[in-house]
Amino acid sequence: MNPRSVLVPVGFLLGLAAAATAPGKPVADLVSPEKRRSIVELAQRLTRPPEPVRLSPDLAQPFNPPGFDQPDPEELRAAAAAPAKAVVAGGLPGTGGAGGAAGAPAPLLGDRELLESIAAKILPTGMIKVGAEPLLIFGRRNVKIGGSFTVTNPANGQDYTLELIAIEPPSFTLRYRHEVITRPIKSGKSQ
Repeated sequence: MNPRSVLVPVGFLLGLAAAATAPGKPVADLVSPEKRRSIVELAQRLTRPPEPVRLSPDLAQPFNPPGFDQPDPEELRAAAAAPAKAVVAGGLPGTGGAGGAAGAPAPLLGDRELLESIAAKILPTGMIKVGAEPLLIFGRRNVKIGGSFTVTNPANGQDYTLELIAIEPPSFTLRYRHEVITRPIKSGKSQ
């Protein structure tokens, strides 16, 4: 018997069976409105944020303790001692000390004097080369040529931005505004 002659009648019978079992009305892709409503209500209930539990007012707050906005007692003592230190550093009035004549304030430093006083306090911990580019090391921070970094002047507490313009072992060159100074690379801690 020829296999094709068997397949044709079998295919015909399968087609008739499928047509007989198919409903007359096509099935909708959407579920019934009652089922959808229950699903939507469940979704709304699950996505609604819960109401936070009210804490008692006498509970200690770890992120906002009482008196947190008050100044530190050490800061108050330091602020009170600052005028006394200024008088000692600037000379007593009328003594002709570093403060000048009879209570005159200390002269303002120019850019050059300021750069010299700040640069004396800068002590890099070393120098390395990455590829052909030298880097000056300050603890965990590396500064490349053309990079800038901020230094706080301990004399007045102000921040100054210095630019590293050259590294030529055993020295490095810094710029502040238009003033330039070259310092030796000494291993040590910044002050």
